[in-house]
Amino acid sequence: MTGAEPAFFAIGLGFWLVALATLYFTTIGSARNQISLARRRPGAPQQPSLLARASGRATTFLDHNVSRNAKFGNRDSLEQAGLKMRQSDFILLVACTAVTVGGVGFVLSGLFLGILGLLITPFLAVLFLKFKTSRRRRKFEEQLGDTLLMLSGGLRAGHSLLRAVDAVAKEAEAPTSEEFARLVNESALGRDLKDSMLDAARRLRSEDFDWTAQAIEIHREVGGDLAEVLDHVGETVRERAQIKGQVQSLSAEGKLSAYILVALPIGMFLYLTVASPNYVGTLYTSPLGWLMVVAGVVLLVAGSFWLSRVVKIKF
Repeated sequence: MTGAEPAFFAIGLGFWLVALATLYFTTIGSARNQISLARRRPGAPQQPSLLARASGRATTFLDHNVSRNAKFGNRDSLEQAGLKMRQSDFILLVACTAVTVGGVGFVLSGLFLGILGLLITPFLAVLFLKFKTSRRRRKFEEQLGDTLLMLSGGLRAGHSLLRAVDAVAKEAEAPTSEEFARLVNESALGRDLKDSMLDAARRLRSEDFDWTAQAIEIHREVGGDLAEVLDHVGETVRERAQIKGQVQSLSAEGKLSAYILVALPIGMFLYLTVASPNYVGTLYTSPLGWLMVVAGVVLLVAGSFWLSRVVKIKF
C-alpha cells in the first residue's frame, strides 16, 4: 500500500461498519421486538440507544427536507410495489445499502469498484421497485377471473355490491385482498365505489379491472342482473388471460436471449474488474478508454431498447 491507501481503507471500513449497523437497526433490529418497552417492562425508563436516535433524526430530516419533492421511492411507487414503509425509511435503507456495497467494493478491489457500487445501488433499488410492481400487477390480473366469480356469487347469495366487495377483501389472496380492502375503506369514508375502482384500475394499470368498473357503473345507470354481467366480464377476462399466457410462452425464448445478451457484457466487465483490475484499468486511465466505455454504454442501451421492443407484444 502507498501512504494514502491505509487512510482510504480505514475511512471506507468505518463507513461500511456504520452502514451495516444502521441497516441492521432499520430492518432486522426494528422488526425483532414489535411490543413496546412500556408493555414488556412496565415502569422501566425508555432510553433509546445512540443508533436509534441517529436513525430517528435521519428519518426526520428526510421527512422534512428530501421526501417532499423527491420522486425516488415516493408513496405511489411503494404502494404499487406492495411495500408498507414510508418514503423516508426507504431512502434511508437504500442509502445505507449503497454505503455498505460501496464499502465492500472498496475493500475487495479499490476505490473504483467502491464508487461503482455506491452509484449503482439506487439504480438497482429502482429496478427492484419496478420488478415488485410488475409482479404484483401480474398476480392481480391472474386473480381477477376468480375475483369476479366471488363477486357474482356474493350477489347471487343476496348480498349488496359493497358487502360482496368486503367478502372478497377478507377471503381473497394478496394483492386482491389489499386492493379490495382499500375499496371498502374508501367507501366507508364516503368516496364513491366507482371512483375508487377506477383509481385502483389506473394504479394497477389493469384494463380488465377498468372494464369491470365500467360494467358496474353501466349497471347502476340502466339496471339489470349484475351477477350475470360480471359472469360475462369474467369469462372475457379468463379468455384474455389464456391468450396472454400463450403469447408469453411463445416469446419466453426471445426474452431469455435478450436478458443474456444484455447481462453478458456487464457481467464480464464486473468480473474482470475484480479478477484483473490492471487489465480493465486501461479503460478509465486514458481518453481513448473513456471514449470506448461511453460508446459501449450507448450501444448497450440502444441494443437493450431494441430488444425490449422486439420481445414485448401488445394485443
